[in-house]
Amino acid sequence: MELALIGYPVSHSQSPWIHQRFLNQIKTTGRYQLIEIAPDQFETEIKKMKSMPLIGFNVTIPYKEKIMPYLDEISADAEEIGAVNTVVCHNQKWFGYNTDGVGLTTALKTQYPNLFQKDKSVLLLGAGGASRGIYHALLKEDFANISIANRTLSRAENVMELNVNNKPGEALSFQEAEQTLDQYDLVIQTTSVGMTPNETEQVIDLERLKQGAVVSDIVYQPFLTTLLKSAKEKGARIHHGHEMLLYQAKLAFELWTNETVSVEPLIDEFIQMINIK
Repeated sequence: MELALIGYPVSHSQSPWIHQRFLNQIKTTGRYQLIEIAPDQFETEIKKMKSMPLIGFNVTIPYKEKIMPYLDEISADAEEIGAVNTVVCHNQKWFGYNTDGVGLTTALKTQYPNLFQKDKSVLLLGAGGASRGIYHALLKEDFANISIANRTLSRAENVMELNVNNKPGEALSFQEAEQTLDQYDLVIQTTSVGMTPNETEQVIDLERLKQGAVVSDIVYQPFLTTLLKSAKEKGARIHHGHEMLLYQAKLAFELWTNETVSVEPLIDEFIQMINIK
């Protein structure tokens, strides 16, 4: 079973380790290879991949949008998000999906099922590609309000165009988000702020954080980001970024194989492996 990840760069990726564990779970031999494609070689390398015996591959930065014209079919969700992170290869055709946002909501539901209620409000920090996928997945849930804060207000407004059913929520500056933070039950940090080697950075101040709120950070290196550390000190419940990575991988693997796999046996070993305990 041949699987792969394309992107630039990809040498740091933990995906081969994750998918090897999933292959072991279904007692199947296979290989998950990293294919690093330089931007000026993208079209040439994609054409080469068309003849490879792949059953599927993942797509990471900076190709989640660029891959789309090369696909034969794209799921409605991925089309709306405007990005693909998972491609299924079947009968010489490529089918595109996006498991990023659903990966995060699945991880959150597993740890904090009581969050997903009609009276809960959510604040997303950041308005990049990750934010689009997560916002799209959150809109399918029954939250009272989903707002997006970003340094550039117009980018937050652009992501909110996904909200075709006009669910409650607003675009905010980071300063406005800090002032109204006590209104939100769930805060999700979707940017790369705080990622190694810039561990001391924090996207907003959590001074007004609501008592008992959940703070989730999609950055998983370091394991305890400055934002999560600050949230913990304020008595918040926290959610680590590595779980989104594991659950989006699970969903991708299940699309490729039609087999069900479990994330739980991987969590402790994964934390130890990337030396983040």
